[in-house]
Parts: sequence; structure tokens; C-alpha cells
Amino acid sequence: MNALAHDLFRRFWSIVSAVSVRVKILGMALGLVFLLGLGVTWQVRNALTGTLQAQLENESITSARDLAARAADPILINDLVGLQRLLLETQENNPDVRYVFIIDKYGQVLAHTFGNGFPMALLNANQASPDDHHQLVVLQTESGLVWDTAVPIFEGRVGLVRLGLSDARQRAAIQSLTIQLLLMIVLVSALGIFLAVSLTWVLTRPLLELVQATRLVAQGDFSPRVPRWADDEIGDLAEAFNAMTAELARTDEIRREREQLRRQLLERVITAQEDERRRIALELHDSTSQNLTSLMVGLRNLETLCGDPRIGKQADELRAVASQTLDEVHDISTRLRPRILDDLGLAAALEHLIREWQARHKTPVDLLIHAGQERLPGEIETAIYRIVQESLTNVARYSRARAVSVLVERRGSDVIALVEDDGQGFDAAQIIGDRHLGLVGMRERAELLGGKLTLESQPGQGTSVHVQIPIG
Repeated sequence: MNALAHDLFRRFWSIVSAVSVRVKILGMALGLVFLLGLGVTWQVRNALTGTLQAQLENESITSARDLAARAADPILINDLVGLQRLLLETQENNPDVRYVFIIDKYGQVLAHTFGNGFPMALLNANQASPDDHHQLVVLQTESGLVWDTAVPIFEGRVGLVRLGLSDARQRAAIQSLTIQLLLMIVLVSALGIFLAVSLTWVLTRPLLELVQATRLVAQGDFSPRVPRWADDEIGDLAEAFNAMTAELARTDEIRREREQLRRQLLERVITAQEDERRRIALELHDSTSQNLTSLMVGLRNLETLCGDPRIGKQADELRAVASQTLDEVHDISTRLRPRILDDLGLAAALEHLIREWQARHKTPVDLLIHAGQERLPGEIETAIYRIVQESLTNVARYSRARAVSVLVERRGSDVIALVEDDGQGFDAAQIIGDRHLGLVGMRERAELLGGKLTLESQPGQGTSVHVQIPIG
């Protein structure tokens, strides 16, 4: 039972809570007016009905006894004409009298006010014994209720007076009062609607402005301010909202400045890093590589000039070590800053990178480049190259992939890079939450150029790195 009541209340509340504040206020105002009006109408109608019925009952008894006293003399002197005139005067003087008739002690009708003949069924509708002061009954007729009063004349020795009063006038008065009360309810309801509409306008207008301003704030616009309509709670709310938006605007400005400084610092760091890599790569290529080459030539000359086989063998071994070191220097130089990226562009650099990566890790890579004939801006080429390079490094370290695909495509005003593998995958949400340095570096490179990096991976379903960077 409690669960059913709770469910019904929940459904009722879900319907009520979905209605706007204006409708709620109008509903409450009209509901109170109607309930109060109907309650007052019902109470007044019942009270007036009881009062009028008591008055009608008293009037019926009084009129019947007065008529009994006045009808005694005409009956005793057998003046039937005077008796008839007395009955007619009684009916004319009191509009509530429906009928009057007098019965003698033998039960014969001496006089009556029925013009079309006396209804004999009415004789037995009310009887009064000689000892009764009066006898009152309420008769139901086609035209309404009739208070029929029977009064003995001289303790019944002369006869009996029957007088019937109709409640038609009382019902008309009650009906008229009810209509007036209902009209008053309608007028008060109209006034209540006007006041409720005015009140809802006063209350909801500031709230609607607050809602609209809040939506703008949610979209990142902290400029809207709402006027203070009145010195009440809503006015205090408006002031608090304006203070909040002002503080949010100041905080957002500080955040933007810090973000701009961070981006500038990050850009300088990345630029300095690339410059340093370029300098070190150039130093390794131009200086260290030449020195190692000179060392290899010197060792070859030493091997040729020296006649000692032992010295020649040792010189040959040293020359092999120098050759291996030269290859490693070339590899380090290429990874630090491939000159082919500056000389021939992104496509050639990626082809060289993937060729060496496949040779080193023995994993096939499917490369597809649709970047057009024109070269991309240098910072974009560098960012795409580094992101692909870091992605391939992560594949080699963690993925255990059997195949890798790399796509670089120019779509309208954006350049798209996609690196996918069929490796073991991982929980991308956890890696992003752990702030993995490689992922952070790739994302910062993309965001620094106004782009976006998306990482998708699930355990056992491989990994996908998607980069989108606007050109220019």
C-alpha cells in the first residue's frame, strides 16, 4: 500500500513539477478562489434555506390559526359567502398561500380557493385531532413543496382550517442569491486571474532573464548582467548572479592569459627543442660523422702501411667499430631531426621513417599519403611527423601489433593523420587519466596548432590515434 501511494505521489509530482511557475500560480489562485467561493455559496445557501423554511413554517402556523379565529363567526351564522370572501382575502394578502379550505365537523368542505374544483385526495393528506394546537405536514407537489397546516376551530366542534403555503418565493430568492454569489465568484476569479498574471509576470520575468543569462554563461559568455527588479529575494539573487558572472569573467580572463602564456611557453619550448635537435643533428652529421669517416680512412691507411699482421687485424676491428658508430650517429641524427623533412617535405620524411622502422622492428606498415602537391606549413609538417613518430614508438614498445597503417590526408582546410594497429590495445580512459607523457606531448603539439588529437583503444581491439590540424 505504501509503495502504491509513493508511486502515485511520484507520478503526480512528475506532472506538477513539469508545469511552469506561471501555470502553478494561476492554478493555485483560481483553485483558492473557486474553493472559497463554492464553500461560501454552499454555506450561505444552506443557512438561508434553513432560515426561510423555519420562517415559512412559522408563517403557515400563524396564518392558519388567525384564519381559524376569524372563520368561527361566519361558520356559526352559516355565512358561507362571507366565509368564502375571507378565504379569498387571505390568499390575496399573502402571495405564498397556495390554497385555503375549511371543513365542518362532519368532514364536508364549506369553502375553498380551488377555482376548478376541490381535489378530494387532499382531504386525507393532513388531519388534526381536537386536542392538537395544530398539525403541520410538508407535501410534495409538481410545483414544489407545500407546508400544509391544519388547525381545529373551537377544538374541532365547528370545523377545521387547512392552509397550504408554497416555497416558490423562497426557492426563487435562494436561486437569485446563488446566481449573485456565482457571479461574484466569476468576478473575483477574473480579478484573481489578473492579479495572478501580474504576480507571475513580476516573479517570472526576472527568473526568465536569469535562465537566459545562465545559458549564455554555460556557453562561456560571461558578459550578460540581469537588472535588479525589486529590493526582495529575487533582487538579491540578481545581484548575486551579477557578482558571480563578474568573478567568472575575471577568472576566465586570468585563465585565458595563463593559457596564452602556457601556449607561448610551450611553443617556445617545442621550437627551442626542434632547433636544438636540428643543431645537434647537424653537428652529428657535419662534425662527428666527418671525424668518424676520417678515423676510418686513417685506420685503413694504417692497415695498409703497417706490415705487422696483428696491428692490421686490430686496425680492421677498430675500423668496423668506427663504421658501426658512424651508422648509429647517422640513425641518431635522423631521429633527432631528419634533414629530409626540411629538404623534401613530410611525405618523403614519413616514407624514410617508416622504411627504417619496418627494417628495425620487422612489422609491416601500410602508408598512404594524400597531402597534395603543395607543402604544408613547416610547423604542421613537424607536428605530424613527431606525432606519427611517437605513435610508431608506442606501437613498438607496447602494442605487439602484427600490422600498422598510417594515413595522412588533406581534407579541405584541415590535414588528417591516422595511425592504427591491430595490437593488444589498452584502457584509453586510464591512460588519459594517468597523463602519459608521450600522449601529452602529442596532444600539446596538436592543440598548439589549433588541432585535436583523439585516442581510441580497447583491450584486445588495437589502437587508433587520430589527429586533425587546421591549415593556416
